[in-house]
Amino acid sequence: MSRIGKKAVAVPAGVTVTIAGQTVTVKGPKGQLAWTVAEEIDVKQEGAELLLSKKVDTTRAQSMWGLSRTLVANMVHGVTEGFEATLELVGVGYRAAMKGDALSMQLGFSHEVDVPPPAGIAFAVPKQTEIKISGIDKQAVGEIAARIRRIRPPEPYKGKGVRYAGEKVRRKEGKKK
Repeated sequence: MSRIGKKAVAVPAGVTVTIAGQTVTVKGPKGQLAWTVAEEIDVKQEGAELLLSKKVDTTRAQSMWGLSRTLVANMVHGVTEGFEATLELVGVGYRAAMKGDALSMQLGFSHEVDVPPPAGIAFAVPKQTEIKISGIDKQAVGEIAARIRRIRPPEPYKGKGVRYAGEKVRRKEGKKK
């Protein structure tokens, strides 16, 4: 049995959930998200809670049950509070700035790297060496954070590069004489 799938998803006040067939649409103060649940999963709304259950007892249904519950819970959290990812720039001369709504970074290349924000994503640069990525879709926030990190990942000798906030970079010992 899925321990995660059994838990009901609490729907706070101000959030509207619409279930049309297998499509769950969540509308809240920050926006609207929709997702189509797998055919093996049944979604019901009872009061201020969403309950997910398996229609059939198969391995795939078991797998999709917990996943579906988590994705629906993330949608509810996203439209109420939103998600945020923080990146740090480590290195001499590494800095970020905003160019309009696009993110412009100097990462040791001969040119600046500009990253336009995808739909539903906002960038903020509180410090030159810190980037905050925010949005209502958890997957989109994580994906754009990973793409920015991929431009200059942290290297193991000096630790320079773009890293997630709080990420520990395993350092290597340099060459010996």
